[in-house]
Amino acid sequence: MWSKILSKFEKHPAQEKVIKLLLERGFQVNDEGRVVSGGIEIPHTQVAGEIDVDRRVVDSTCEVILGDKTLASIFRNIHTIPFLKDVAPELGLQVLVITPGDASRTGILGNVASAVAHRGLSIRQAVTDDPYLAEHPQLTIITDNKIPGDLVDELMKMPGVKGVTIF
Repeated sequence: MWSKILSKFEKHPAQEKVIKLLLERGFQVNDEGRVVSGGIEIPHTQVAGEIDVDRRVVDSTCEVILGDKTLASIFRNIHTIPFLKDVAPELGLQVLVITPGDASRTGILGNVASAVAHRGLSIRQAVTDDPYLAEHPQLTIITDNKIPGDLVDELMKMPGVKGVTIF
């Protein structure tokens, strides 16, 4: 699906940068063609500055989105989630980051979740980077309790797992 979205902008690299930012951040485009997060409007100049494009590129990208039924539906309904990775230590949570060898391989999340659950750890959050959007996609698992070393060893032996890091 993401490749279909991005293909609509392949001849317009600056607009493709805007699309990627909107998708990565979960920003919406409202009926007026404004970039928003829920009810909070994000000025097009700030969006443009973040990715080093002209504000007019953001304007035109929003126009293209609203002019396409599929894109309009996606960008009216996409949402952001609070990602706990950077605040986990302050909340007394543990962070486990899995680096896959091939992020499109099926079963990595399921295998990791099963191994974590088998140790009696509760998963508070599991977030995977989309391989179409992230250059180096990862799976991040946030748990309630300390992650035992033998779990790391087990995860490293799983098919498709290239690396394991604990924060």
